[in-house]
Amino acid sequence: MAIPLRQALKVGLYIFKQKLSGRQRYPLVLMLEPLFRCNLECLGCGKIQKTQEILKKHLTPEDCFRAAAECDAPVVSIAGGEPLIHPDIVEIVEGLLQQGRLIYLCTNALLLHKYLDKLPVDPRLTLSIHLDGNEEEHDRIVDKAGTYQTALEAIRQAKAKGFRVSCNTTIFDGVSIEEAETFFDNLRPLKLDGITVSSGFQYHDAPDQDHFMGRRKTHSFFDKLLEKNTGGRWNFSHSPLYMEFLRGKRDYDCTPWGNPNYSVLGWQKPCYLLDDGYAQSFRELMDDTEWHKYGHRNNLKCANCTAHCGYEATAVEDSTRNLKNMFLSLKAVLP
Repeated sequence: MAIPLRQALKVGLYIFKQKLSGRQRYPLVLMLEPLFRCNLECLGCGKIQKTQEILKKHLTPEDCFRAAAECDAPVVSIAGGEPLIHPDIVEIVEGLLQQGRLIYLCTNALLLHKYLDKLPVDPRLTLSIHLDGNEEEHDRIVDKAGTYQTALEAIRQAKAKGFRVSCNTTIFDGVSIEEAETFFDNLRPLKLDGITVSSGFQYHDAPDQDHFMGRRKTHSFFDKLLEKNTGGRWNFSHSPLYMEFLRGKRDYDCTPWGNPNYSVLGWQKPCYLLDDGYAQSFRELMDDTEWHKYGHRNNLKCANCTAHCGYEATAVEDSTRNLKNMFLSLKAVLP
């Protein structure tokens, strides 16, 4: 069961409360980046390309708690950079749990072994391990040999200690359907608590600009790949409606306010993939961002995007639209 029943109920109740209040735009997941520093230089990532002045900065625990309270999304995804580099990461996780948040702690797992006795084993905390393909492909993308095997061992250790562990995978252009099949099949013995998957997102500052999938290729690739996901072969942690969107079977508009991003630079407009300025408060982000100027129909910079930060929230909101969609979504949480 990739989406925990606890999470589905909490998010579902939250959505209905927003609808009852008449709120048109609301966040589902706070994408919290307490720092941009990283111990890897992945070819598809632009975060590590920030200036040294910015890379030296990090949010305090109080900054993180204030942002979570201000946004008040039920789910917090802690990313970066590499969050385990942050000197107060355990305090940040514990404080967000005290606020009642559901947490996904995203990590490349290189430092995870140092934290398995420090982080709380809590059903509301999921360790999201970054893996971008089989060993050769993953180590090429992160530009460091041995990273794949280190991540697999960290997953085994974390599962043995009782942590919820998921895998976060980005698939870049050039990967074949057969290679993706083999990769996901190789994950099955790890008994992960879910897999999130997407095509490579276009970072302007990424060192490798030649291997991002366009929108049409993304739909074609995932339609062929997910056609093979029968009988619970792979345990994806996505709304089934979002999976249909990835396959090109649903045409959604982007709702970037569903996954607002907060970092050392402030609240990023309109999402973490575009650099169109920053707001100093969540209210300013919501009120002053010209949301109508974004999305694949309205902005050339968004034309090829299928990112979860824009479309997963659309799919989750759509899951409450009618009984048919609610039934489809229930399949993701019922054994």
